[in-house]
Amino acid sequence: MRRWPVLLALLMAPGPALAADDGGEAPHSAAPRMDRPIANPLPQPATMDAPPPSAEAVDPARFGARPADAAYGAYQRGLYKTAYNLAIERAKNGDPAAQVLVAEILSRGLGMPVDQAEAARWYARAAEQGAPEAQFQYALMLLDGRYVKKDEKGAYALLQAAAEAGNPLAQFNFAQLLVGQDPGEAGFVRAVPYYERAAATGLADAQYAMAQFYANGIGGKKKDDGAARRLLAQAARQNYDTAQLDLGQWMIDGRGGPRDLKGGFAWMKRAAEGGNVAAQNRLAKLYMGGIGIEPDIVTGAAWYIVARRAGLIDQQMEDFMRGLDEGQTRQALQKANRLKP
Repeated sequence: MRRWPVLLALLMAPGPALAADDGGEAPHSAAPRMDRPIANPLPQPATMDAPPPSAEAVDPARFGARPADAAYGAYQRGLYKTAYNLAIERAKNGDPAAQVLVAEILSRGLGMPVDQAEAARWYARAAEQGAPEAQFQYALMLLDGRYVKKDEKGAYALLQAAAEAGNPLAQFNFAQLLVGQDPGEAGFVRAVPYYERAAATGLADAQYAMAQFYANGIGGKKKDDGAARRLLAQAARQNYDTAQLDLGQWMIDGRGGPRDLKGGFAWMKRAAEGGNVAAQNRLAKLYMGGIGIEPDIVTGAAWYIVARRAGLIDQQMEDFMRGLDEGQTRQALQKANRLKP
């Protein structure tokens, strides 16, 4: 699944947390890979690290206001070299939709060698003409500074323009930028409208961010566990593993809605199977305690072994492991080797 950073660590400061601490790891900070990286609050764009999109996944509006044409049709069908050849002359003649399409192909290396510097040039030309997708992509390049001269002020302006034009990834990233510039309640208040608009489009990262605002009663939002739980569910259904972990714990705790042990167990298992290390450790405890599932100490031990191999150490689970007999330990190791999160 695509992995975008979650809200800045400032929202993880002491205070009401989304997932209740269960006596082991801290919900968001104690173990490797528990959450998405937040060292750089601005993710690489999908055009730089995602697999080639299917025809159904590509929105023609990304390439400008013009209707679908032969170049875009070829792109949809995976005929990337053909799409490039059809678009390049129009791009040279100043067509912003064609410029974005050329940049997209070059930045991904779709049917052409990857050329980020040339892609940046085309994104820049399209951004000058107000194409929101180009503004977003070029802003990230300006922040990164590898293929163009770093320009944080210029990136800020382009991200804001793309966000105001309705690009959900730009809205999320601009909100991240606002929080980074003003890491306090005032910054949260400024950022919330952009997170909110991105969440409304279905962007899972923004849905998770808004869940944090409601869960903690910050950013001008009143504390509302019901709203937070609904947003967690929306993000969880999109395979956002941290939302799955939190939603599972909330359902087990009965926070923000009715208590549902089986449902909470199912979401925790889904997050664990997706590779979330914190969820793997919590799932081990659910098996150990028979919460939402019949007790199964061997399977619980196996999931803890998987989490421990990823670097998580939980003293409660270490004590539990020492209480297993030789046969149970051997079975747990064998089962852990078969688990492939």
